[in-house]
Amino acid sequence: MTLKDGWNGRFYEDFQVGDVYRHPLGRTVTESDNTWFTLLTMNTNQMHFNGEYAAKSEFGRPLVVSTLTVAIAVGQSVIDTTQNAFANLGWEDIKLPHPVFAGDTLFSESIVLEKRESSSRPHAGIVTIRTRTLNQDGDEVCTFRRTFYVYKRGAEPLNDLFPEAKKPLTLDGEEERG
Repeated sequence: MTLKDGWNGRFYEDFQVGDVYRHPLGRTVTESDNTWFTLLTMNTNQMHFNGEYAAKSEFGRPLVVSTLTVAIAVGQSVIDTTQNAFANLGWEDIKLPHPVFAGDTLFSESIVLEKRESSSRPHAGIVTIRTRTLNQDGDEVCTFRRTFYVYKRGAEPLNDLFPEAKKPLTLDGEEERG
């Protein structure tokens, strides 16, 4: 039996300026997502949870909370960009050019804008990306720049995190017999 590592994400060395990562998972935003996020963040703007109020707006229905849109975009990008990051350093130039509604499916992609070695942390580098999020119709609903610290390959904090199993994994699910 051969042990195959799962996707471990990108390390500092893997980022190249100009590379574009289309993040693999789309996410349909539900009315429940919007309600829960509104409650969790204590957002009292009725545009997000009062259908009668929102019906009288130019949109005619509740808007998804904009910070939920940003959170989904960031989350979608993790698999390709910050799986091995240990700190976000900032978000800049956040724009929300098109409304998001319950039922919209969001897709995100990121482009690498800059990278540099860290002068204070030899085990890491600093990467800046721009992420954009599209709805199912191709409308850009969110865009931002994000800068983060990311580990270099072989960084000490990442070594051997998987625990040693007390029993081996077998094809038939039974213990190996000696």
